[in-house]
Amino acid sequence: MQFDDVILGRRSIRGYKPDPVPRALIEEIIGLAMRAPSSMNTQPWNFYVITGEPLNKIRAGNTERMVAGVPQSREFRTGQPFAGPHRDRQVGVAKQLFSAMGIARDDKEMRQDWVLRGFRQFDAPVCVIVTYDRVLDGSDDTPFDCGAVATALVNAAWSRGLGAVINSQGIMQSPVVREHAGIADDQVIMKSIALGWPDESFPANAVVSERKSVEEATVFVGFGD
Repeated sequence: MQFDDVILGRRSIRGYKPDPVPRALIEEIIGLAMRAPSSMNTQPWNFYVITGEPLNKIRAGNTERMVAGVPQSREFRTGQPFAGPHRDRQVGVAKQLFSAMGIARDDKEMRQDWVLRGFRQFDAPVCVIVTYDRVLDGSDDTPFDCGAVATALVNAAWSRGLGAVINSQGIMQSPVVREHAGIADDQVIMKSIALGWPDESFPANAVVSERKSVEEATVFVGFGD
């Protein structure tokens, strides 16, 4: 693919075929992603790539604890609930997804099932957990850099025919993730990325979220009219 094709064509994939993803292909994608820039070349990121029974145990433990009302234990700050235009965008994409999936506003059962899909890593065959070195905890540069490598990873995956979605639901219960992924104590869990072959028959996969315009997002300084 050409660069523009990847950037403009990529979308978040929330429905996957069960087909396995070759380890060599994942290694290739991660190798491309790690060309992302980082602050002063610190390269703070590491990756735990999980599939098979360990991933199933994470899905089960994550879901069971959340349904039981165990408080979430993500290892990064989530801040205050979204409000204003940020909340509007959050609600907007949710409406797109629910419409595509035929989930009515008052259908609590289907809405709950949709939420649980996130806790299950969207039933993807592979989950990539992005972590960073704990010695760097407290630096805002570090999660910024992890965002850069995560973006590069999903774009690299798309360029190879794979789908992905960056999510937080899959790491809501960090003790479960740490146990079954064997994540070292010197690592902080930053994000998870569901990865696999897109199921083109899954309606939500056709959803393309709206974007702000360049005019809305950009201030040009020092340019002539």
